[in-house]
Amino acid sequence: MGKGIKIVTIGGGSSYTPELIEGFIKRKDEIPIREIWLVDIEEGKEKLEVVGDLAKRMVKDAGLDWKVYLTLDRQEALKDADFVTTQFRVGMLDARIKDERIPLSYGILGQETNGAGGMFKAFRTIPVVLEIIEEMKELCPDAWLINFANPSGMITEAVLRYGSFDKVVGLCNVPIIHMMRESELLGKRPEDLIFLFGGLNHFHWHKVYDKKGNEITEDIMDLMFKENKQVVENIRNIPFLEEQIRHLGMLPCTYHRFYYLQDDMLKNAIESYQKGETRAEVVKDVERELFELYKDSDLKEKPEQLSKRGGAHYSDAACETISSIYNDKQNIMVVSTRNNGALPDLPDDVAVEVSSVMTAAGPKPIAFGKLNAAARGYLQLMKAMEELTIEAAVTGDYGAALQAFTINPLVPAGNIAKKLLDEMLIAHKDYLPQFKDSIEKIEKEKNS
Repeated sequence: MGKGIKIVTIGGGSSYTPELIEGFIKRKDEIPIREIWLVDIEEGKEKLEVVGDLAKRMVKDAGLDWKVYLTLDRQEALKDADFVTTQFRVGMLDARIKDERIPLSYGILGQETNGAGGMFKAFRTIPVVLEIIEEMKELCPDAWLINFANPSGMITEAVLRYGSFDKVVGLCNVPIIHMMRESELLGKRPEDLIFLFGGLNHFHWHKVYDKKGNEITEDIMDLMFKENKQVVENIRNIPFLEEQIRHLGMLPCTYHRFYYLQDDMLKNAIESYQKGETRAEVVKDVERELFELYKDSDLKEKPEQLSKRGGAHYSDAACETISSIYNDKQNIMVVSTRNNGALPDLPDDVAVEVSSVMTAAGPKPIAFGKLNAAARGYLQLMKAMEELTIEAAVTGDYGAALQAFTINPLVPAGNIAKKLLDEMLIAHKDYLPQFKDSIEKIEKEKNS
């Protein structure tokens, strides 16, 4: 690392890349970057060139001598890398549209990381990430994988469990947004408060303390129910049920709405589906607009419209993680990492999303402690669902996939779950080689 570090971004043609580059530029005095490699696949070549040219303009405009390389050759890029970031979507946005629209056609929630859609995103993504891990073991065994591809928590666990690779950190922008919005409610800055998160990716709770150690979680609840401000732009802001949250004694993640307010969230999603306005379809329009902006050779900074894409503050998570590990900052971040006792209601070896001290040796999770029955029961169910989803993604075991569908709280168990699973397997078959035998069997039965 003496001559500067090499960072590889897989999914480099993503619309998020300008924010990532902005984050690196912001930390130019902390991270001695030598090379940034943006990698994509043949189908993403045009986007890679557009966003790559913008990245080069941004680096040049900042007066930096970093080399920015664009390539479709992943192995060439990975050789001797120090950090690898992942932000890709297998099947691109058309696959996400299917993840949302097919379940909704059954009257079942379709969402990018939750329910049937989230499980199928895992089925498509985990095998590709494990391929990348095998290449990293050969070409850059000392590199860290910083993953932002969803479902981030399940991918982290797959890497730890099936990839036998410990140098992985899973990221999400949602905790950052919660910290920012809740600090605003109190008229403070995030650094003026202590946040303690515990749970799973897109399924965590948190408590808040002031700098004297006094818990102020209930003070934030008071303001939350009084003002009902939007937290994450792409999640419908339906108010939580106050009595339920008060009983929990913790602040929920905005994604908990899909579980705690399932009926209202489903009704809203079906209305959007009927208008052809699922989140995936909206994002596709936003992306089209963004790439038109990115083509402007005079553009040398991240455009404001990127905030509509849903990944705000992503760079603060990804770039800060790299800086924290490289510089052994020992600051606290919320990441997906191995549990190691932080949540005693779950096994030590599973991945959890918790507040962690970031060191040169990676995240060191902070103990959150035991949960009350309401949170504990849900958490253990969701972790079992994740474990089954990961098993199915790795092995192609149809039974494991059906079990995951059966215990997922957003999918009705029984024949509807099986019909939905079968239809989605066929719809995504180009990206599910591990399920080839099962898909052939389903298609044969369908045509007989």
